[in-house]
Amino acid sequence: MIIMKSGSLSKLSENITLPVVLADVEQAAARIAGRVIRTPLVASAALLRRAGHPVHLKLETRQPIGAFKLRGAMNAILSLDEKARQRGLVTASTGNHGRAVAYAARELGIPATICMSSLVPGNKVEAIRALGAEIRIFGLSQDDAQEEVERLVQSAGLTPIPPFDDVDVVAGQGTIGLEIVADLPDLATVLVPLSGGGLAGGIAVAVKGLRPQARIIGISMERGAAMHAAIAAGEPVAVREEETLADSLGGGIGLANRVTFALCRNLLDGVILLTEDEIIAGLRHAAREEGEVVEGAGAVGIAAILAGKVALSGPTAVIVSGGNIDPKTHRQIVGGAAGWATSAS
Repeated sequence: MIIMKSGSLSKLSENITLPVVLADVEQAAARIAGRVIRTPLVASAALLRRAGHPVHLKLETRQPIGAFKLRGAMNAILSLDEKARQRGLVTASTGNHGRAVAYAARELGIPATICMSSLVPGNKVEAIRALGAEIRIFGLSQDDAQEEVERLVQSAGLTPIPPFDDVDVVAGQGTIGLEIVADLPDLATVLVPLSGGGLAGGIAVAVKGLRPQARIIGISMERGAAMHAAIAAGEPVAVREEETLADSLGGGIGLANRVTFALCRNLLDGVILLTEDEIIAGLRHAAREEGEVVEGAGAVGIAAILAGKVALSGPTAVIVSGGNIDPKTHRQIVGGAAGWATSAS
């Protein structure tokens, strides 16, 4: 784990200006009400036994698209003026954000184009196509896909909906934090998947704004953890995207990052990195003990507890961010098929 040198709690008392504040998240909650699901926070008896403290799973798998991304995408799109919407939307995605934009665009009657790299799993590509969006497969990383987005913005005048580095997207994701504090007022820790920082940053704004003493721990994979590398370096850095079971956590944070790096650097209390075996163990636990179909990125909070990489001090919320895993892959992993064997199981 990396613990921030100054500690996010002390930083909140400093005279710093953050790009997203609690009021932004509260406004987002009012804007998206009725268009997204207020997801359940479910106690886990198995993780209580393992951790020695109450552990609750925030099941964003219950969203219509199977992932939390609908919150940020819907808030960002609803925040646009009508002219910007009708030009058509475009975004880059590792899968779930693209599905969220496609879903929201269909609901609002707006055309959408989703740019993805060849690393995005086929089941996620087809789910987006089924929502009626135009698909563009471009390059070998989310950064490559983002180049295609920028070209389409310039050449076709499409309106971009960033996957994470955007005030409205972050505020939408932060509504998860409002719900957690309302349901678990004595919250001590939140374990949140960490990629570009939209989810972790938004939740941190909401939770720290309402319960400053609570810890926010970002969880990522060892393979290509871009925000972790940026925090360690003190600035956004280029990181090579690698194949990982936690594919939704892939991609860079952007060297010109305007929003999420500042939030994560100032508000996260730590970052944990997981091996692929540890992620598999988390995914198997979700299926076998919790009865939940969870993708790799959604299982990282559970995995961190199972691996003994986080010491809990009180009631804990684990963000189960998505469940959009290929069914065949999930069956093979949960069943312990050859090729998915792991010493962590």
